[in-house]
Amino acid sequence: MNTGFSDAMPPHASPFATTHWSVVLSAGQAGSAAAEAALEKLCRTYWPPLYAFVRRSGHSQADAEDLTQGFFYRLLSEGRVGYVSQSRGRFRTFLLSSLKHYLINEWRRNAREKRGFGAVHLSFNCDPEEALYAREPATGESPDWLFERRWATRLIEHVFDTVRSDYARSGQTQMFDAIVPVIWGDVDAQKYVEIAAQLGTTEGALKVAVFRARQRFRERIHDAVAATLPDPTDRGEIEAELHHLETVLKGVPPHCG
Repeated sequence: MNTGFSDAMPPHASPFATTHWSVVLSAGQAGSAAAEAALEKLCRTYWPPLYAFVRRSGHSQADAEDLTQGFFYRLLSEGRVGYVSQSRGRFRTFLLSSLKHYLINEWRRNAREKRGFGAVHLSFNCDPEEALYAREPATGESPDWLFERRWATRLIEHVFDTVRSDYARSGQTQMFDAIVPVIWGDVDAQKYVEIAAQLGTTEGALKVAVFRARQRFRERIHDAVAATLPDPTDRGEIEAELHHLETVLKGVPPHCG
């Protein structure tokens, strides 16, 4: 019987092979193009938590945009990759400690003048992040904790986009979008019935598809976490980061650094 669900999902293979933090650390000393490209891609993915940190540290929206942009200009400037490679820590720890150092040394300078000096290697639209920041509850949480929380949510957002792309490549975007509401947590049985009817398939086939989607999410979260570690094959480090991620997403303030 045709369930409407294809088994043509691409075999699991990490899409992060050329964006691993380990690529930056291993190739950075030589100033390789691969290291520079990997660092830029990682920064493009994980800049929002830094913007949130700067905002929570007391800077205005305009100043936060300039400071975050200026930080990435310095980080991605020629000759900086070799310096980055001297750090063997997790990428999120490196980013936050580097930003703190930058703010201490650069906050009195005019960020706009600095951004006009030479090419800007990384640009981004802060408006969505500012809107998210404006909706943050006024709990008095520290900038470090907000950074951790935004780091965790950004990683999950990145994984969601990656998984959706996996399904799109096999022509299953409609199915993926339909099952998103039942991928996480306990769901009322009636919801399965409704989605199965919407997709023209059986409830049993739908549950199989949801099970596979959950597996895919777990795999991609594993990949995303590994991509930010010095050794992406270190199971102990990966498990520690997965535990940290779970803790942050549950809303328990972690010990930063």
